[in-house]
Amino acid sequence: MDTDIGALTVIFTEFYYWLTVPLMFLIHVGFCLYEVGASRRKNTTHTLLKNVMLIPLVTLTFYFFGWWIYFAFPNGPFIFQGKGLVPAPNAVPWSELMGPHLGGPPASGSMTSADDNAYWARINGVFWAAFLLFSWTAASIVSGAVIERIRNQAFWIVAVMIGSVTWVIDASWGWHWDGWMVKLLGYHDAYASGVIHAIAGGTALGVLVHLGPRIGKFRKDGSPRAIPLQNPWLVSIGLFLIYTGFWGFYVACNVPIIAAEAIGSQGQVFTATNIYLTPTTLSAITFNFLMSLSGGLLVGYAVSRGDAFWTFSGGLAGVITASAGNDLYHPIQAMLIGAVGAYLAYKLHNWVERTFKIDDAVGAVAVHGYAGFIGLVISGFVLWGYPSSGFEGYAAITPWGQTIGAVIMFVVLGFLPAYILCGILKMLGMLRIPPSIELAGLDCSAIEADAKDARELKDAELARSKKS
Repeated sequence: MDTDIGALTVIFTEFYYWLTVPLMFLIHVGFCLYEVGASRRKNTTHTLLKNVMLIPLVTLTFYFFGWWIYFAFPNGPFIFQGKGLVPAPNAVPWSELMGPHLGGPPASGSMTSADDNAYWARINGVFWAAFLLFSWTAASIVSGAVIERIRNQAFWIVAVMIGSVTWVIDASWGWHWDGWMVKLLGYHDAYASGVIHAIAGGTALGVLVHLGPRIGKFRKDGSPRAIPLQNPWLVSIGLFLIYTGFWGFYVACNVPIIAAEAIGSQGQVFTATNIYLTPTTLSAITFNFLMSLSGGLLVGYAVSRGDAFWTFSGGLAGVITASAGNDLYHPIQAMLIGAVGAYLAYKLHNWVERTFKIDDAVGAVAVHGYAGFIGLVISGFVLWGYPSSGFEGYAAITPWGQTIGAVIMFVVLGFLPAYILCGILKMLGMLRIPPSIELAGLDCSAIEADAKDARELKDAELARSKKS
């Protein structure tokens, strides 16, 4: 930071990412309220603890190896173009840059200047935290689908898998300016239709196949019963907090200020870019987020015939469907694409539920997984021929590149790892709670203890009143 503008750029970028973290924290608050509102009274504490405890587990594992994976693996599973792992001195847990380092001599031989080192010293923690909140989001998406019957320990293993391994691999492949999917497939997913939502929906589906439905969910003829939401107000507030947190989510997907020369452009100007270092603006986010949300809400209301839960979920599905191309869409395109995503997510959820007896308690597979997959495919047609990145030699966006990318996200890195892991957990008897506990409620011991304390308190009060 040898100039005033250099110092201001770094400090502004640090503050910018720091602000995204509390905004995205609201996503997790929203998921907690959403899940508690959807759970029956006998399971609320278990549901809340299940989702809250992923925070320390994913945070610690993301610190020790998840952050390193993002920087180390952009060359892909078969070492794209003969290149191996990428050195990542800013991301290994023993680096001084993974702590309160304030600049100075380079941290390692791969950092050649004090300026480079000083940049990462200011940016690394807040950039790490922004990606960590993406990890929490991915794990929380899975959490909602599996409420009321999964063992806590089994969910936490799944949460670490997606939060610190599988989604970080897909981000390194397809959400990194130098990722092999971007270079080879022209993969474009500016605001994470695939790299967060499709993979989380696929993971949730892989868990649900082995986990099975809640007791009583399906009638003898196979038709599903509706299990009423315990508290629709909490569900609604939770979804609106998720909407709010999405502003931080979208903003964190951008680089706020970068010199034009750093991205191969001419001149001395500065610009903002998306994750692929392609110029964009916050105005683009503002237009397209609100338009895709509106399209999803309108169609969610219409297709569900005014069902509040699916109306609000339709809004979320609309945003997720349009997210892949919301840096390039016209606002009217974003609205229409959001509307299509909300319609298909609702229809697919009901069809899969009836046909395959999949009990997705909150529609997470549909709202995140199907909508994210569909959004990637649609973006391949709408953005056909656009450059996936501003760098020379990268493939352009195509329908086949986006579809292959969608399959990688939903199936290869989403469904399959979860299906294999949960198959092992099921075989070991570690996946699902016993039927007797499920019928009584996962909070049964706490409820019994509260009742016992209440009885003892009442007895003590009666005894005291007799003495007096």
